[in-house]
Amino acid sequence: MTLVAESPAQLLAAIEIFSEIPPQDLETIASAAVRKEYNKNTYLFHQGDPADQFCLLVSGKVKLTQITEAGQQVILRYVGPGEAFAVIAVLSKIPYPVTATAVEPITLLSWGEQTMLDLMERYPRLAINSLSVLSFHIQEFQDRFRELATERVERRIARAILRLAKQTGRKTDQGILIDFPLTRQDLAEMTGTTLYTVSRTMSQWEKDGLVSSQREQVTLLSPHQLVVIAEEMVA
Repeated sequence: MTLVAESPAQLLAAIEIFSEIPPQDLETIASAAVRKEYNKNTYLFHQGDPADQFCLLVSGKVKLTQITEAGQQVILRYVGPGEAFAVIAVLSKIPYPVTATAVEPITLLSWGEQTMLDLMERYPRLAINSLSVLSFHIQEFQDRFRELATERVERRIARAILRLAKQTGRKTDQGILIDFPLTRQDLAEMTGTTLYTVSRTMSQWEKDGLVSSQREQVTLLSPHQLVVIAEEMVA
């Protein structure tokens, strides 16, 4: 998926973090951005690097990961077109708390740290919107940590697959395709479990006709049944 607009300002108008900002002001904000392109598997920044840019993804997918104190890599979330990231580091003036990696070729708009802070002072609505987006992601991470601490692994895997399908799903003749490369190791890192557990679970779901998984592509064949597992409903 790629964001399509006649001008950079029109592109920003469709994004939550730039909502309720007059078109003429969006023109100024857009003109301050730098357009960048990255190849697949390129690191945009690493966890612990000085935070020096705020990003808006225009096309492609970005993976945000974090290394725990125990040395385990955890996938926190995937970023899709129209989503902003690195706002917490810019606002807090802290090092990047995550590593950002291009999952596929990407295009993004980038604002330097001081540029973004200057724009927020000039346009208070931008600062308010940024706090709203930040609050949403904090709630999202809290929900993820609760899942990891309290929920059965099958439920965590089902929730992760459904989240990705909602974010990037594309209808096909077989079902809903998660439209970017997704390995079983990725699912393990998203759900705080082992590759063995994910492989065993996915193999059983394939036998039951819930999913199809091959060549780093996952298709939901029976989304309703995954919802039943994710919500622990009675089928």
